[in-house]
This record gives sequence, C-alpha cells and structure tokens, in this order.
Amino acid sequence: MSATRRTPPRLLTIAGSDSGGGAGIQADLKTFAAHGAYGMSAITALTAQNTREVRAVHAAPPDFVAAQIDAVFEDIGVDAVKIGMLADADLVRAVAGRLRVHAEGIPIVLDPVMISKSGAALLEDAAVEALREELIPLATLVTPNLPELERLTGRPVGSEGERRRAAEALAGERGPAVLAKGGHAEGAELVDLLFADGRWHRFVHPRIETAATHGTGCTLSSAIAARLGRGEDLPQAVEGAIAWLHAAMAAAYPLGSGHGPVDHLYQWRESA
Repeated sequence: MSATRRTPPRLLTIAGSDSGGGAGIQADLKTFAAHGAYGMSAITALTAQNTREVRAVHAAPPDFVAAQIDAVFEDIGVDAVKIGMLADADLVRAVAGRLRVHAEGIPIVLDPVMISKSGAALLEDAAVEALREELIPLATLVTPNLPELERLTGRPVGSEGERRRAAEALAGERGPAVLAKGGHAEGAELVDLLFADGRWHRFVHPRIETAATHGTGCTLSSAIAARLGRGEDLPQAVEGAIAWLHAAMAAAYPLGSGHGPVDHLYQWRESA
C-alpha cells in the first residue's frame, strides 16, 4: 500500500496575463511551482506586452472574474491568495466582494500594480480609491513599491523615515501589514521595510545591476503568498521570499531587448 501523499499548498492568483511571460499570471504560476505549490488563476485582464512595452490591455468583465474566483474556492479550495493587476474600480469591487464571501482567515497578499516596468499605466485613477476602501482592508499584506506607496498615501517617500511614516499611514490602526519595497531607491544596498503588528523588520541586500527586473513585484508577492500558504509566519515568509527573488534575479538569462524576466525555476535548473 502506498503512503498517503500530502496535498501541496493551494494558491490562487487574481491578476492580469502577460503575453511576454515575465510578469502577471505567468510569473505567479511559475513562482508557485518553484515553491512546490498548486497554482490556480482568476485572470483580470489580457495584455499585449514584451520586455520593452505594454501595447494593449483588455480588461475582463467583473462578473467573469467573480465567476473564476467562485469556481476555484467552491471546489478546490485555497490556502493563500495573491492579487495583482486589477485595472479598474469595477474589478476591484468585484474581487473584494468575492473575497469577503470566501476568504475569511486566508492570507491575502495584495500587490497594488499601478505602472508597468516600461512605464505604462495599469490602474485607473478611480480604481486607486476603490483599492484603498474595498481591498486594502481585506489584505494580510500590501507590497507597494515606492511610487505606489506615495500614490496610495499622498506622502513623500524620499528618505527611509518618510517611507516608514507612509507605510504606517497605509496600515492604519487595524489595517494590513505593509512591505515598502526599496527597489526604486538609490544606493548600493536595497532596503525593504516590513511594518507588521506594530513592529518594523528591515531586510537589506546588495543591489544587483541587471536588466532582469520585469515582473519582480509580481514574483515577490507570489513567493510571499506561497510561503504563507505553507504555514510560515509573515516576517519569515517575507525574508525567505526576498532572498529567493534575489537569487532568481542573479540567475536570470538574457531574454528580449528591454527589462527581461527573472529565472523563476533556477533551483530546478541547478538540480537538473
């Protein structure tokens, strides 16, 4: 008689599709697989993009996105959720509504995707307020980069002290934990700041000079969700995910002529 096999963590990404494969749904599912998890998706938008640019965006109807979420939760089940590109306010409200129904007690990692690496706007202005009111209060962790943190709070983020104050403002009294990502700051060291349960955690890595930066935000938030889904506590999950992304960036191989992807499966390639 064979031994009973343990079910891997079941992870749902709610995000847009990247036709170039380096960000969005594609990056999320690769990240889930790299962490030994079972990945599922609710696709919020189709994009025509490559390493240089986003050429077109086609948002999915909100009721269809809601139907995808319902289908996954009602049959397979979910151990953690990652949320990425939502494009407009109607999508934000649809996702928030379904998560209120299905996701109580389940870790939710929200990556507030606003601008692509090539500079294309991916979140309408009206959706920013819906994100603040509807979705951020449901999240376990929000992972803004510095421009996103500034836009969400209306506060300056030039210094580390300013980033800490902005993150605390975003978290509020009983809001989510906030990971203020430092990739857009200058300096030889990259500093990521986690504010969780009233405490600060500071993660420092040497900055890697590389063009492989496409989808790093998607990949990091997915790695955190994967680790939360398998039972790690939040600081441990964030620290492990940052270290894993750092290694995936260092292992990246050249693809395209713009901002290329990280190597999500570098550990598999090394073992093979």
